[in-house]
Amino acid sequence: MSRLLILNTGSSSVKFRVFDTQPTLPLIAGGKVVDIGTTPTFSAQLEGDSPVSESLPATASHEDALAHILSWLEQNEIPATRLKGVGHRIVHGGAHFATPVRLTDGIMQELRNLIALAPLHQPHNLAGVDILAAQQPQLAQYACFDTAFHAGHSELHASFALPASIRAQGIRRYGFHGLSYDWVAHALRREQPDLLAGRVVVAHLGNGASLCAMKNGVSIDTTMGMTALDGLPMGTRCGALDAGVVIHMLRTLKLSADEVEQILYNESGLKGLSGISNDVKTLSQSSDPQAAFALDYFSHKTAQHIASMAVSLGGMDALVFTGGIGENAANIRSSIIERLSFLPPFTTHIVAANEERSMAQELIEQFAQDFSGDIT
Repeated sequence: MSRLLILNTGSSSVKFRVFDTQPTLPLIAGGKVVDIGTTPTFSAQLEGDSPVSESLPATASHEDALAHILSWLEQNEIPATRLKGVGHRIVHGGAHFATPVRLTDGIMQELRNLIALAPLHQPHNLAGVDILAAQQPQLAQYACFDTAFHAGHSELHASFALPASIRAQGIRRYGFHGLSYDWVAHALRREQPDLLAGRVVVAHLGNGASLCAMKNGVSIDTTMGMTALDGLPMGTRCGALDAGVVIHMLRTLKLSADEVEQILYNESGLKGLSGISNDVKTLSQSSDPQAAFALDYFSHKTAQHIASMAVSLGGMDALVFTGGIGENAANIRSSIIERLSFLPPFTTHIVAANEERSMAQELIEQFAQDFSGDIT
């Protein structure tokens, strides 16, 4: 049987999963290289075997990381020749890409044009495609988009209150974390179909955080906007912000656009509020009042935005948590739920994130079209 490689290339990491292309998509292997640029470490595991881990040279680059992953796969009888294709997580698909797409030079240029809308993610996502193309040019590479799940939003939920001439230039709400929400919808459809048919708010809470108002497994509204900066406060991102603050930072504080971008994306959120860390576990264990304030602020704003998602749905039957914070931080979940006690009763659930399997499912369907149904 052939295999499907899923890659998520970040600023200092490359994460991977390998699935068999059978309909049930058995997981074959997975792993990652982390801390690229400082102390890179490779860890991986064949399904059913013990994990392996090793340090890489301090000079190891993303190119080296991908080469090491491919070498490890080959050593474990998963050579590139057995890969039917490679799926990449691409954060921003803009207005044109609502389904997985096979990557060509022309499409890659369109995606590079969106880098300004996702500067923390898009350049690194695309670099993974370029590196793999150089190392294994025969492989078919595909993009799966975090924006795609929200592509069907109505104008009411997709528009900003700006002049038509501005909106016509692609200035609109796109939404993100779609691969995570797609997996939650899949999991609920399989395990709790009655719940999925109702009014569900999904909270993807991690270093990046957003909400999705979902009905019948379809995204109705979401908290992120044109970029992954809007909505909830996050690990290092500010979330929703008065646009006048940005004008003030530029005009009065005399900060450059690059300096403002650095502050809003990398120095704000939990990190900026606490002055300590963007890590919820670290803040929860701290006795510093600012740590408690940052967590309180995060819970308060998340609850406020959940209420706004309930408005878009006409109520809320269930609240589903996913993502690193959503799954593991019971104190944060309790704090959010307590703030929503004024609402009519709703159930709460936890669904473990599995964006890689969501991508694999999308790609199997795409392969069936591209390879005339032959995916073995």
